[in-house]
Amino acid sequence: MTDPAIAAYGLRKSYGDRTVLDGIDLTVPEGTIFSLLGPNGAGKTTAVKILSTLVSPDPDSGPIRIGGHDLATHAQDARAAIGVTGQFSAVDGLITGEENMLLMADLHHLPRAEGQRVVAGLLERFDLTAAAGKPASTYSGGMKRRLDIAMTLVGGPRIIFLDEPTTGLDPRSRHTMWGIIRELVTDGATVFLTTQYLEEADELADRIAVLHDGRIAAEGTAGELKRLVPGGHVRLRFTDPAAYRSAAAVLDGAARDDEALALRLPSDGGQRDLRSVLDRLDAAGVEADELTVHTPDLDDVFFTLTGGVVPDRPKENVR
Repeated sequence: MTDPAIAAYGLRKSYGDRTVLDGIDLTVPEGTIFSLLGPNGAGKTTAVKILSTLVSPDPDSGPIRIGGHDLATHAQDARAAIGVTGQFSAVDGLITGEENMLLMADLHHLPRAEGQRVVAGLLERFDLTAAAGKPASTYSGGMKRRLDIAMTLVGGPRIIFLDEPTTGLDPRSRHTMWGIIRELVTDGATVFLTTQYLEEADELADRIAVLHDGRIAAEGTAGELKRLVPGGHVRLRFTDPAAYRSAAAVLDGAARDDEALALRLPSDGGQRDLRSVLDRLDAAGVEADELTVHTPDLDDVFFTLTGGVVPDRPKENVR
């Protein structure tokens, strides 16, 4: 078996008497997207800085391996395998987009011809060729973020840390960025993503960890995390009172709303659960006029695990 792209055990970091990371474990397989969620100030950026060798962990932290390299003994080898796009743009607005890219090629000690080839390819890939000769200060927020990630890729990193890469972007630019992140993984990279957008983690991540009070409150796939939160249900609505009464008779345990002619049953929203409900209705010769499924989303998970209050908002989807 190959080493995971990222493996950290007992990761700790304190600033004075304030504990930011209190012994967290993180394991990210190669070729996947891992998302670290948490409230502002939870320590997401600190984790990224430690794993990308920008900040040292506390002395009592456990081992950290990045790209198969132990940070305690082979930090330089680990740095050669990673790229980092931080919360704040590394783009120099006083020079052109192409000059920003060529500067990165020089920092990676690429021969001039190779650097120009790599830069030209990345500018084209990120749809920045037309703007390459313009000062980066004239770029839109989305263009600057694309240039930021393109600069990160100049050295060909296998592990990419993206710290809140879509913060401040409009919805169209955010979706464009999601496509870019997916392409990175398709090309073989591993992505460690922090984000304040729960939808983003749900959309992109293979696995998600929720960071709260310096510890990992929960970790798993989006589906696994959603199943941690109770409250899922199926709602059946009828227009025929006779059909409603027949359905209530065969669906034991359903909560009744006689005024709306609606029934509500606890459910995880899974295919097997829904099939069971429909089979029981079919056996009784009853058909619902409307079926809606409510399943907890990552908002519910986040607020439950971090002690917040879940906003009162509709989350039912007609099936």
